[in-house]
Amino acid sequence: LTEAKHGGNKSAKKEGASGSSFFTWFMVIALLGVWTSVAVVWFELVDYEEVLGKLGIYDADGDGDFDMEDAKVLLGNCHEIISSITEFGGNFVGFLCSFIVKKKKPKLLNKFDKSIKAELDAAEKLRKKGKTEEALKAFEALVSKYPQSPRARYGKAQSEDDLAEKMRSNDILQRSITTYGEVANLPNVPDDLIKMALKRRADRQQFLGRMRGSLVTLQKLVDQFPNDTSFKNNLGVGYLLIGDNNNAKKVYKEVLRLAPNDGFAKVHYGFILKAENKIEESIPYLKEGLETGDPGTDDGRFYFHLGDAMQRVGNKEAYKWYELGYQRGHFASVWQRSLYNVKGLKAQPWWTAKETGYTELIKSLEKNWKVIRDEGLAVMDRSKGLFLPEDENLREKGDWSQFTLWQQGRKNENACNSVPKSCALLERFSEATGCRRGQIKYSVMHPGTHVWPHTGPTNCRLRMHLGLVIPKEGCRIRCAQETRFWEEGKILIFDDSFEHEVWQDANTYRLIFIVDVWHPELTAQQRRTLPAI
Repeated sequence: LTEAKHGGNKSAKKEGASGSSFFTWFMVIALLGVWTSVAVVWFELVDYEEVLGKLGIYDADGDGDFDMEDAKVLLGNCHEIISSITEFGGNFVGFLCSFIVKKKKPKLLNKFDKSIKAELDAAEKLRKKGKTEEALKAFEALVSKYPQSPRARYGKAQSEDDLAEKMRSNDILQRSITTYGEVANLPNVPDDLIKMALKRRADRQQFLGRMRGSLVTLQKLVDQFPNDTSFKNNLGVGYLLIGDNNNAKKVYKEVLRLAPNDGFAKVHYGFILKAENKIEESIPYLKEGLETGDPGTDDGRFYFHLGDAMQRVGNKEAYKWYELGYQRGHFASVWQRSLYNVKGLKAQPWWTAKETGYTELIKSLEKNWKVIRDEGLAVMDRSKGLFLPEDENLREKGDWSQFTLWQQGRKNENACNSVPKSCALLERFSEATGCRRGQIKYSVMHPGTHVWPHTGPTNCRLRMHLGLVIPKEGCRIRCAQETRFWEEGKILIFDDSFEHEVWQDANTYRLIFIVDVWHPELTAQQRRTLPAI
């Protein structure tokens, strides 16, 4: 629709022009470009404003000046023309055409706004200079004077947006969201301006956590521009943000029907399939989507999930994609693939008690391991229902359940009432109970269980495993490239942002106590302010 409005109709007006006239205008532009380049290099004589001003008589799109859109209309199909006039400098013209195609100037002014362009430009100049309050007053005055002006109202919305950021005010930001919406509801609004206003509105709504409001805005964009798959892609992301994978899947399926090679839609469709545990089916979508290199595809999550899916089906290409993700800067290393990280923290798979600096906590846990064990066993005997099955789709097979005491730095009072001595023991160790990126929990794993290779979400914690009931043989854990074994009353410490894998091939259950602690190199400020995971 946009192409028909801004390209096709204007070209139709030129149909009466002869081939020689068309060629003449083409050569004027090409030769003028060559002359301009030479003059600048050798004589420094060219006044660009004057040159473009003279070209204003060739204004093809009616915006009052000669720009790339006008040249595009005059040039028509570059490749056909180049093939017929190579002897007249086709190489330069090819360069000119490629530049024109890449640079598209959005059309923000309707016929009325062109008549008040000087006033609009003056207000916009204030905004671009960072004079936010003055710009807002100027645009408010223009909206009052010209209520039918879409560009004035858009400038008001932008100024409110800028002021909200400057003042850190959600109230002012909400005003800008309202104003962006008003822009799209005015008559005779250029398509490009509608797109820019509504895209920004949806973005700001998401920033405020108004996810369902942003969906309404994104749906409006899809309805108004049904042939623009980028808006459908954004709508799919909107659904994913509220956890509505089903509707997101429908959106991306429709995008791929319209544009089968859309990389953005492919990686997101593959992501959804993997979340549905359709592992094999997800792989080609994730892989082909990443291979397109389309904007929005170069995201660590897609490398993460493609590699993970390949590992689960025994595809040896998994580490090739992990390596590529590392090279692209998404992972700290091939083995350390967490996505929510603080840069510069010491990184190694296995740690000693001394290296952590948490020796008092470790001594206390190991000294009282039988107390912790007995309370855990009592809970298992009294009500197996308190141990909940692992729900992150990390098991290939088997039975693995957990009983959580602290989650994201919050104590579960009811759970602690069942194991009061264990919880009392932990209360004085804030590196554990205050770790908002970790958990404290019992973990019971039954024979025949295998946990897929996986990584934790963040490098901001270390994980301690205290052995409580450990079979003599058959239980082991690999972290990166080293495998270790649990012992009753002893603690293993590892960084679970590194790939790790667990096997339980014993004849009876294995019970351990898991305590996550802040990475010792995090500052007190970081521990207070890092968002919970």
